Amino acid sequence: MKLFCASLATETNTFSPIPTGLDDFLLVRPEDIASGKNAFEDIQPLGLWKQRTVSRGDEFVFSLFGFAQPSGLTTGVAYESLRDEILDSLRSTGSVDIVLLNLHGAMVAEGYDDCEGDIIERVRDVVGPDVVVAVELDLHCHLTEKMVSLSDIIITYKEYPHVDINARAEELFNLALAAQQKKIRPTMALFDCHMMGMYPTNTKPMRRFIRAMVDAEQQDRVLSVSFGHGFPFGDVPDAGGKLVVITDNDQALAEEIATSLGQQLFALRHQINFPCLPLHEALSKARTLAADSQKLIVVADQSDNVGAGAPGDATYALAWLLAHQVPNVGMAIFYDPQVVRLALIAGIGSQLNIRLGGKLGPTSGDPLDLTVTVSGIQQDYQHRFPQIDLETGKESEPIYLPAGDVVALHCQGIDILVSSERAQCFSPCIFSDLGINPNDKSLLVVKSTQHFYGAFAPIASEVIYMAAPGAVSPIMQQIPYQRMRTDNKYPWVENPFMTEENQYMESETTHD
Repeated sequence: MKLFCASLATETNTFSPIPTGLDDFLLVRPEDIASGKNAFEDIQPLGLWKQRTVSRGDEFVFSLFGFAQPSGLTTGVAYESLRDEILDSLRSTGSVDIVLLNLHGAMVAEGYDDCEGDIIERVRDVVGPDVVVAVELDLHCHLTEKMVSLSDIIITYKEYPHVDINARAEELFNLALAAQQKKIRPTMALFDCHMMGMYPTNTKPMRRFIRAMVDAEQQDRVLSVSFGHGFPFGDVPDAGGKLVVITDNDQALAEEIATSLGQQLFALRHQINFPCLPLHEALSKARTLAADSQKLIVVADQSDNVGAGAPGDATYALAWLLAHQVPNVGMAIFYDPQVVRLALIAGIGSQLNIRLGGKLGPTSGDPLDLTVTVSGIQQDYQHRFPQIDLETGKESEPIYLPAGDVVALHCQGIDILVSSERAQCFSPCIFSDLGINPNDKSLLVVKSTQHFYGAFAPIASEVIYMAAPGAVSPIMQQIPYQRMRTDNKYPWVENPFMTEENQYMESETTHD
């Protein structure tokens, strides 16, 4: 048996002024693996797929791994050249039995609202109807009818933070293998929940909903259940939360379960979004709690999350902390390559006068003129994103993402981590790696929406979500949509299902 795999992923913030070009992609090709420049362990989940394939004695063909940090529209040239590289590789491979694709689901390029649908369509044109095409997506995806109709299997992550990437890759591999062996006939149904939001899966309502999804998968003939949350900062017509259910050759059952779970989720709509606080309220609460409890408080600066396409150089929170003289604070990760370059030249122990942040647009705030001491340096830093089962706490193989050169700067009781590449803060290990013990801090402010949670929550006495000014507000009604309809979605419409055509009664579902 021959398996072909490739990955092309970025999450497109269509409101971002920062274009995503070819140079923004981290690219790994077969020759990079052969030369020892990269190892498959560095490019999960492709490494898992290779391990499983080789252990079976099957042939594994790797084409391309391409990843770019979330940003603005991908240029047409960049998308088409990388897409065509994968397709050319597939053609030159000859006949294959399974195609495994690790995509994102919210990639938008010039001329392409649905890059993933376009890739899947072109892959299907190459391999024909009998080859199994299986796709793993980020749960912040725009699930489209094109994706569903042209692939055999689609699975999204279940967890936010995305700590189950490899677990879902294992599931996808097993289903693709069973489908190729004719043991199952995957049949998919899609249900539009008519919602847009951000739904952390560590909350009790979402934990119960995930258990309901897993319970549904235990039913006879049900193969997989995924909830694609949607990506709020991708303004395309297909954006929004959707359920996709896969059964073994039972379309009616797939539609029934997708509808039932979608209605259950909709009934939870008031309970599952982030409990965000404005900047002053969030930081005032954090300062008080830290002083009273003498324990670590973690604040998520959600509006400057690089993982959603923000610049990563917003200064609002730092300016507040400096103005209020809050001591013993750690902050990560600022994006400011000019400051990093100065710190690298000066070296550890040097004192510098710098202008930090506020450089990439009006949503970044004003730059801050600071006197800082360089306390730590890590060059070519790979930031660890732990993969943790939120139910059991068991860790699997972590994912590593590049942050470029990272420096630690000390200023008025605050340790500030600054990177030369845009990078989200995933784990407190970045503080430790720069010589700062995160457990000794009273307050940590992390530029992340939710991916920090799996690694930071165990060391925090409380986590506070902050809706500061910034490029990626977690408050949906503040996002200036032009192309995605809001007249048929919650939170703009309280119950878009209550129409003459569809008298879905909310009382039929259970509220937690």
